[in-house]
Amino acid sequence: MKKIILIKYGELFTKKGNRKAFINKLQSNICHKLKELDVKIKNNRSFMQLEFNDKDLEEIKKRLSKIFGIHAYQVASVVDTNIKSIEEEIIKISKEKEFKTFKVETKRSYKEFELNSMQLSKYLGGVILKNNENIKVDVKTPDILFKVEVKKDNSYIYTDTYKGLGGYPVGSQPKGMLMLSGGIDSPVAGFLSLKRGIIIDAVYFEAIPHTSLEAREKVIKLAEKLVEYTNEIKLHIIPFTNIQEEIYKNCNPDYTITIMRRMMYRIMESLAKKNNAFVIINGESIGQVASQTLTSMSVINEVTNMPVIRPVACLDKLEIMDIAKKIDTYETSILPYEDCCTVFVPRHPVINPKLEIAKTEEEKFDYKTLINKAVEDSFIIEIKDKKEKKFEELL
Repeated sequence: MKKIILIKYGELFTKKGNRKAFINKLQSNICHKLKELDVKIKNNRSFMQLEFNDKDLEEIKKRLSKIFGIHAYQVASVVDTNIKSIEEEIIKISKEKEFKTFKVETKRSYKEFELNSMQLSKYLGGVILKNNENIKVDVKTPDILFKVEVKKDNSYIYTDTYKGLGGYPVGSQPKGMLMLSGGIDSPVAGFLSLKRGIIIDAVYFEAIPHTSLEAREKVIKLAEKLVEYTNEIKLHIIPFTNIQEEIYKNCNPDYTITIMRRMMYRIMESLAKKNNAFVIINGESIGQVASQTLTSMSVINEVTNMPVIRPVACLDKLEIMDIAKKIDTYETSILPYEDCCTVFVPRHPVINPKLEIAKTEEEKFDYKTLINKAVEDSFIIEIKDKKEKKFEELL
């Protein structure tokens, strides 16, 4: 019996007139992730179906679990839309499973079918009871749920539903620039931005020799974790040493973090304009450190008119850590290599900075020239999905 994978859209149904564009983007992303596997994909307004080679099933499931825009998916048997075919297949499936209790649930979109949903569920329940020993129906907490979808051309039968990541397909929104440090928060912010369909470029500020090449490698590894949820991430490396040294040489120590972050935002805006990005993204969580109080955010944000989104702003540290563990960035993030934000932390950073004082302090050195130089000397590391590299090697 032929089997296919049914992919359900979930939130994409809310798109109404734009639904087709979102579904097409999801199909494109699935094709990209599965392109070296023997898979054929068809879509329509209500679901997408994948024809596949049995030997690839586990690998396909693994990859589908990291594609945004999928609400859920099932591995289903395909049968002709008639009582006999549905009955024969559900008997076969029931004999392959071990269970004491069960329930049958039917969804009938083909209204001309001879039985309605409730009638078909009741009939198939009787068929299963008749062909299996020592089992009974349990409509509340069954060991196994047999689901039947009756459509005009074919019907589908399955027992397991796999939860997808949800959200929107990556690329359904334009680009954002992610401030990617080596910490726990910013990779989670990147993951949550991808979930809303945003393409991301990442930006890492390094201050060699105060930070190490190992710290850069740590950030590259974090970008490699994130690229599993998209196709490619461009990692912009910003030489920040000269700017940081001038700040600590010339400015009030209490304001150094505030001024450093203002410099970073100016650089982020410049990079965003050069790379056709629409937003700045970071891992700031309200109140977590001195630069993330609402007062600090306001003073720091003053240097740019570009939208700044903070996906983890209202999550506490434990919630952020939980997501980091689920997306497998946590163990990399806690490696003991400091980034430029932690190397020069002052003893008493101001938590309620004054805008006028910040402006006065940063005028003590020629930051505009230094910023232009940092952007000019930046370079890009292209992070691609490893599966894509393997595919290219076969060409």
